[in-house]
Amino acid sequence: MCAPYITEHGADIVRTVRDKTNGSGLSVLVLTDLSPLAICSGATDPASVAVLRALSPASRSVHLPRLHAKVYTADRARAIVSSGNLTYGGLVCNHECGLLVDDPVVAAQIDDEVTAYAGLGAEVDAATLNEMCDLAVDARAAYKAQVASASRESTCRLRAVLKSASDALVRARLAEGPIHTVFAKTIEFLLRRHGPLSTEAMHPMIQLMHPDLCDDTVDRVIDGKRFGKKWKHAARTAQQQLKKRGSIVLINGEWALIA
Repeated sequence: MCAPYITEHGADIVRTVRDKTNGSGLSVLVLTDLSPLAICSGATDPASVAVLRALSPASRSVHLPRLHAKVYTADRARAIVSSGNLTYGGLVCNHECGLLVDDPVVAAQIDDEVTAYAGLGAEVDAATLNEMCDLAVDARAAYKAQVASASRESTCRLRAVLKSASDALVRARLAEGPIHTVFAKTIEFLLRRHGPLSTEAMHPMIQLMHPDLCDDTVDRVIDGKRFGKKWKHAARTAQQQLKKRGSIVLINGEWALIA
């Protein structure tokens, strides 16, 4: 399941279908966007994501910022590509449109695409989801208070809660290794999609895909001297590691995958 917005109604429908079909051996990938602002507004409910993750011990939940695709696949044999999120609006009351794909070859390609997206995101374990559920309660209360009064105190509270949620997600993104590990996966993804790219061409693409990790206000400083944006140094480290592994090569100023 790939949807930026997931709420209780959508999770309940999936759980009901699972119970009716005896899907005890089900393996589920839940790809969504747990960004703090989406949680604040109620567009995404971490508790509903937790419900989906709990459908099976083999289930996974992945957070990917700026996710926009709504795709639902089954057994690599069927897929629904839709405008609808896994929400009450997306499933019941909005004017949505979707396409059912029952060609196994095409469905498998769509499934591979979603899996590739998930490879760029952060695995969110049960502990992190529980933390996000607690933060969601605080975030929505702070958001309502800020909207109601716009006082300095309520604004500061909202910013503090949003920062806590953002920090939790960054920790999840870096749980599997340092930032250049994330960038290495992204570089391979970009080169598969776009072909050979220079470092200068890659940087804005990486930043668009990982806005939470590419902070232009943070410089790399050594002995008091600034050496450019810290995240760009991490991206270059990722390039060099991929080069050492024999995954990419630099030809005429452009990086390319080694088949």
